[in-house]
Amino acid sequence: MRIALGVQYDGAAFCGWQSQPHRRTVQDELERALREFACVPLPTVVAGRTDTGVHGLGQVVHFDTGLERAPFSWVRGTNAFLPPTVAVQWAQPMPEAFHARFSAFERTYYYVLYVHPVRSPMLAGCAGWVHTPLDVDAMREAAACLIGEHDFSAFRSSECQAKTPVKHLYQIDVRPQGDFIHFRFRANAFLHHMVRNLMGCLVAVGRRRYPPPWLGDVLASRDRAQAAPTFMPDGLYLARVSYPETFAVPEPQTASVPWSAVWADGP
Repeated sequence: MRIALGVQYDGAAFCGWQSQPHRRTVQDELERALREFACVPLPTVVAGRTDTGVHGLGQVVHFDTGLERAPFSWVRGTNAFLPPTVAVQWAQPMPEAFHARFSAFERTYYYVLYVHPVRSPMLAGCAGWVHTPLDVDAMREAAACLIGEHDFSAFRSSECQAKTPVKHLYQIDVRPQGDFIHFRFRANAFLHHMVRNLMGCLVAVGRRRYPPPWLGDVLASRDRAQAAPTFMPDGLYLARVSYPETFAVPEPQTASVPWSAVWADGP
């Protein structure tokens, strides 16, 4: 039997999703909790491996098991062994054709940026921060240069293991709200550090260090050295992984974060 889980986590205390020797990762915590509940090892397959410090609102995993448990039991039983910063939101039996990673056709990330002269300790780990005002219109103009199918090598980490740097970026939204600017990125898939590298460039444009067309030039260069430094992970959230309707994957519980109303029109 194949079981899918929806998982949320605060990534601030973790060295990313993927299991690593001598590091605390979300995968290790989840698989430890599953093993404690099920009394057998249950290796998981994840939709997308988030980086150190990156959060998950709509992460999806699957595992195969011969055990029969009610979906609610998988949720409550696994959560009983998880730390407060990680929680299973839903569990659902899936056909063998379902694959958490390869069945997904789209991913959505949010980035929350606090713009204020003084940092807020209440936002540490959960929002990015810049101390200078940003030109939202310039960032929107720059973002438009990125929409479509492109080679995103200029925004790819040297450690990226993706088979191809070509991805289709469907949408970048930039919405100010008081002292915050909220970003939404939608694509068929993302490269390692791609959103954080895009954020670094958008913030550089917002600070008027470069004109908006510069971002198109960086994209065309396919050269990581031409782009801005990788931006901080604090405000980055994997918000949603989209699957064909035939799998009936539940919607992520994005209302658990106070700024979710910004994207009330849907992820």
